Amino acid sequence: MRVRTSVLLAGGIAGALLVSACGSSDAGTSSSDSSGGDSKASAEIGVILPDTKSSARWESFDRPLLQKAFEAAGVKADIQNAQGDASNMQTIADQMLTEGVKVLAIVNLDSDSGSAIEAKAKKQGVQTIDYDRLTLGGSADYYVSFDNTKVGEEQGQGLAGCLGAGDKNIVYLNGSPTDNNAGLFSAGAHSVLDPMTNYKKVAEQSVPDWDNQQAATIFEQMLTQQGGKIDGVLAANDGLGNAAISILAKNGLAGKVPVTGQDATTQGLQNVLAGTQCMTVYKPVDQEAKALSDIAIALIKGDKPTTTGTVKDDTGKRDVASVLLDPQLITRDKVKTVVDAGFVSAADICTGDFAAKCTELGIS
Repeated sequence: MRVRTSVLLAGGIAGALLVSACGSSDAGTSSSDSSGGDSKASAEIGVILPDTKSSARWESFDRPLLQKAFEAAGVKADIQNAQGDASNMQTIADQMLTEGVKVLAIVNLDSDSGSAIEAKAKKQGVQTIDYDRLTLGGSADYYVSFDNTKVGEEQGQGLAGCLGAGDKNIVYLNGSPTDNNAGLFSAGAHSVLDPMTNYKKVAEQSVPDWDNQQAATIFEQMLTQQGGKIDGVLAANDGLGNAAISILAKNGLAGKVPVTGQDATTQGLQNVLAGTQCMTVYKPVDQEAKALSDIAIALIKGDKPTTTGTVKDDTGKRDVASVLLDPQLITRDKVKTVVDAGFVSAADICTGDFAAKCTELGIS
């Protein structure tokens, strides 16, 4: 069964919205020949991750999962990180193309730079894959991600569940306006919350580059402008959610105002356990990394990759063969699900004051 999903233009929803969701800051633009060789020149697959700032997932989860999959298949791969710099991503892509990769996967920093990379790859006969973020107007042969509209719907449902009945003022901290996913998250959340007329949106703003420090400043301004009368925060990921929580804490409101999140990061899960964050969205990155590696390896072997449907790129006026995965809503009583799945360890989240909370919930 082929599924067609209409993709919103980035920034189209009130300035636009994760991992869902910063990793090792010393990753730099280091490369990894995942089959153990010493030369990048022999790599058949190139993967460019976006940064270590927007989410912990890229270096903590995606890189090692992809490395393991490529090694198991005996396929040499070069995995690098653009560190949030679009020109740096272009340079890395040029190097990979010069060194002869046959498949290139990118997590774009914006659609313009991403489409330029894909156009150059196409000219050289290199097949491309959009990973996690669709490149609007691009030419990727395949797209691997989660159902990002559903992510937003889960956030909206989670916030509504925590807010309950009665008239409430809510604000939106959306992700980067250059990230297509951000618009999808926001659209999904609005589709759930807008029909609930007891909830009034009193502010909404995008956070450039998913920057948590800017998010804290933006939210503090929102709180001030509303005279402290904010009842709920639709934050696009755990990092933005934690930024809002830090400002709420300064004002004695942490735990009193529900805040959403995404990516099921260690910090986000601890906030959920503490009751300062209403929920997070768990996106099984292992499934996404497997889908990417399966497609890339199939292309290297000359096989036709398996997909689940197509996603429509309205900018490029084309359908992109895709694999879309399902996200999961995680509230306090479901944190154990994420630990049991091996996504995070109990040792990481059950520290200090969280140990008793973990014991209460059977997390070990």
